[in-house]
Amino acid sequence: MSGTDQSNNPGTTRSTPGGHRTGPSGSPLVGRGDADRTAAITRSLLGYGLVAGPFYVVVGLAQALTRAGYDLTRHDLSLLANGPLGWIQIADFVLTGLMTVAAAVGMARSLRVLGGGPGTVWGPRLVGAFGVGLVGAGIFVADPMNGFPPGTPDGPATAVSVGGLGHLVFGGLGFLALVAGTIVLAHHYAAQGRGGLAWFSRITGVLFLVAFAGLASGSATPAVVLGFWIALLIAWTWLAVVSLDLYRRTPLLTPAP
Repeated sequence: MSGTDQSNNPGTTRSTPGGHRTGPSGSPLVGRGDADRTAAITRSLLGYGLVAGPFYVVVGLAQALTRAGYDLTRHDLSLLANGPLGWIQIADFVLTGLMTVAAAVGMARSLRVLGGGPGTVWGPRLVGAFGVGLVGAGIFVADPMNGFPPGTPDGPATAVSVGGLGHLVFGGLGFLALVAGTIVLAHHYAAQGRGGLAWFSRITGVLFLVAFAGLASGSATPAVVLGFWIALLIAWTWLAVVSLDLYRRTPLLTPAP
């Protein structure tokens, strides 16, 4: 029947009086085929979860390999925010944080459409808090230490500035939120009977917590610094895997509320 709702079943389309087709959520269909705009936005947001990690790592490594005096085995990435080129790492933190927040919003939207369940509310919120922590860590710059930038005395910072304290607070809380988020979302996958992703989430959280504890101790030994790099790569891989999983599971036609 033209000009009327064609079906009340989730996953089908409707027609408006003007003849424009809409998805079950009432959003107009966009793109090639019958893609509900609500679902399309959700999937676009989840895409940032695949981009955030590679962006962060590539920008960080490009600086680490080209900045004079920087040593990957002794200096953590935060120190790159110091010096004349520090704005690059500041932008890296802020943009990566914003992309992580976008991915968290996509997670929340996707999990709500998929029916909710254990971990589906607080999991995305905690991932979003991790993103906020990255933004804050970019706004507040870490204090120079361990001989970087060149001319800085070797060893820990002799005094903690307001910026340095803010960096520690935002970074620390953000990392702890990430750890909690992996454990909470592990419950979601366990409830679905998807043991592989559940264990990957748990292992990621535990490894990242151990690596962060080592870095927070103030140690600048190669084992601690490189260990944190490895944990960071695993964490970004986890975010990409979860984002891709939800992207694939999010129906292009969003069920009506």
